[in-house]
Amino acid sequence: MATVLDSVRALFAPNTTFTIDAETPADVVARENLLDRVMGPDRRKKSSEKIRRGRVPAEGLALVARDAHGHVVGTVRLWSVEAGIAPDGQAIEALLLGPLAVDGAHEGKGIGGALMRAAIAEAHKRDHGAILLVGDAAYYERFGFFADKARHLVMPGPFERARFLALELKAGWLEGAAGMIVPSGRKLA
Repeated sequence: MATVLDSVRALFAPNTTFTIDAETPADVVARENLLDRVMGPDRRKKSSEKIRRGRVPAEGLALVARDAHGHVVGTVRLWSVEAGIAPDGQAIEALLLGPLAVDGAHEGKGIGGALMRAAIAEAHKRDHGAILLVGDAAYYERFGFFADKARHLVMPGPFERARFLALELKAGWLEGAAGMIVPSGRKLA
C-alpha cells in the first residue's frame, strides 16, 4: 500500500538521482553536518533558530533528500508557532519553515524545489493554515511566499523585513494577524 510520502516522492522527485523521505533519528548527524557546511558557524544565532531551540519539528514535517546511495543531501523542517494574534484576540497557529539546505555538490538538481513542494504538500495535507519563513524572496515567491502576508508580524531578535515571507495554505488565514512569532510546538524530551 502506497503511503503519502511515496506519492510525494513520485510527484516531486521523479528522477533516480534523489528521493524525498521522512527524516529519521539516524539522519540527525548527517543533517546537522549538512547544515553546518551550508549555513555556516553562525546559523545558531539567527532569530529563526531561537524559535526552534528546544523544540521538535511539527509532526510529519521533517523531510530529507537522499542521493542514490541513501546519503542525506538536503533537508527541510517545519515548526509549530503562534503567528501573532487575530483581531478577535485568538492566537494564530502557523508553521515556521527552516532551514532548507542542499549539499553544494548537489545544487542545481531540483532538490531544494522538491523539498519545498513536498513540505508544502504535507503541511496542506495535515490541515495547517500558513507557513512563514525568513529567506530570499526571489527564490521563495515561486512557491507562493510573499512579504505582504507577514507585514504585521515580527520575529524575536533581528530579521530583515523584506525576507520575512508567508504562504497561506488556507485563504485569509493570516488576515489581521499581528504580533510576535513564538514557538508553540512540542518541546524536546
